[in-house]
Amino acid sequence: MTQFNPIRVGLIGAGGRWGPRAHVPALKGVPETELYAVCTAHADTAQAAADKFGVTRAYGDDRQLNGDAQVEAVAVAVRVPAHYELTKHALEAGKHVFCEWPLGANTKEAEDLAALARRKNVRTMVGLQRRGSPAYLFLRELIEQDYVGQVLAVNMTLLTSGVLTRTADRTWQRDVTLGANTLTITFGHVFDAMCMVVGELAEVSALISTQVPQWFETDTKRYVDVTSPDNIAVHGRFEHGAIVNAYCGVHPYHGSGHRLEIYGRDGTLVMSGGGEGGGEQQRKIMGGRKEDKALQELTVPERFKWVPEAVRNDGPAYEVGQMWVKFAEAIRTGSASKTDFDHAVRRHRSLDAIVRASETGQRQKIA
Repeated sequence: MTQFNPIRVGLIGAGGRWGPRAHVPALKGVPETELYAVCTAHADTAQAAADKFGVTRAYGDDRQLNGDAQVEAVAVAVRVPAHYELTKHALEAGKHVFCEWPLGANTKEAEDLAALARRKNVRTMVGLQRRGSPAYLFLRELIEQDYVGQVLAVNMTLLTSGVLTRTADRTWQRDVTLGANTLTITFGHVFDAMCMVVGELAEVSALISTQVPQWFETDTKRYVDVTSPDNIAVHGRFEHGAIVNAYCGVHPYHGSGHRLEIYGRDGTLVMSGGGEGGGEQQRKIMGGRKEDKALQELTVPERFKWVPEAVRNDGPAYEVGQMWVKFAEAIRTGSASKTDFDHAVRRHRSLDAIVRASETGQRQKIA
């Protein structure tokens, strides 16, 4: 295997939650990348993050980070409403960009960023990190190798627990126009992973609902109105003809987790575990061919595991690290990333079709 120098990465969002939790250990843990610089909204917090993570370059403004000629790629790991502006600045500076999902607060923002990236001829990646999951990659290979034969039907559920109360700094997601909610994130991730494994949908019917229309802020002692959905039910048909039932719900207590069932003419595959809040290590694949008496556990081959052992044991860093390995390869070789901004636009548009199906009560074609 050809060896490349590690990609020097500048992380925007080093003072947040997801950046330090997932990207920092991933970037520091895989040999293909180097956490070279960090950026937050203020110089003092940037320096504090740099000291914490052992990084020499700290910036309190993203334009200063983009002006650093040594920074080859920028990671945007901040709240969704800020994705567009920060990613646009990095692209305009000619940087390769890894932006968390959703790419934009809406499809128009995602389309604009994808078009800009093409004009700048830079590599991009969106953080639909289940596309780096060894379990999902193995599941896709089994489908491609006809383990179940012709796929007839797919059933996917993700039922999580969500509190009815939270602090004021965590209620911003209540506004559906800000682009970060159960539909775009909780459902969006597992929906995209299902499509990676089985194929894209051709048509959908849907029901999207906000079952809990108010959240209580424990620090301000007030109720706030919620427009973001918390339940998504989708029925549809894949391009190859199989039907799908997909349901994602965030309920007050005791969610049952994630399950993906694939039924074919010659067998069955079932993945369980590793939903929201769970990770790669919790995923379990069971399979059975038509001659088997029962499902049996299938072990994910090592060839799908690209990150060192230490990163595999670091929760969310596992999948994110897998994505960075592939992104670094795309940058160094000049090859296209399969999970680039153009793919993000496709996923945004498919979610739009699901919303239209729910709002109109009519089945929608997905182009």
